[in-house]
Amino acid sequence: MVGILLLTHYGLGESLAECAAHVLSRPLPQLRYLPVYRQDDPDEVLERARAMLREIDTGHGVLVLSDIYGGTPSNIAYRLIEPGRVEAVAGINLPMLVRSLNYSHEALEVVVSKAVTGGLEGVMYMLPPSTNPIG
Repeated sequence: MVGILLLTHYGLGESLAECAAHVLSRPLPQLRYLPVYRQDDPDEVLERARAMLREIDTGHGVLVLSDIYGGTPSNIAYRLIEPGRVEAVAGINLPMLVRSLNYSHEALEVVVSKAVTGGLEGVMYMLPPSTNPIG
């Protein structure tokens, strides 16, 4: 099973992990989160992240999901990448995480693809019922 590490600002990763567990109604043993705070030394966070990767890598790889591309969490995630073993995707949202978890039994490259499509397809402009042709 592919491990998933949420590397995000403050409590975002914890909140997303709790929401995913609620939506999926099952334990998520392959999921971890690591918050990054303003005062954190990025090199120290990197070492904590590497330790977490070792915990959740069962030999099938790990997907690291971060929030804002270019922010400290995504910069740390970038430093963790080992193609084919540790991959990273920025821009996490709940549909991305749920899709990743639902496909975590697949190969790492499949989980990466499902994460990206889940994130993209989970963003919708909602029209009021009077203007929605199917509502």
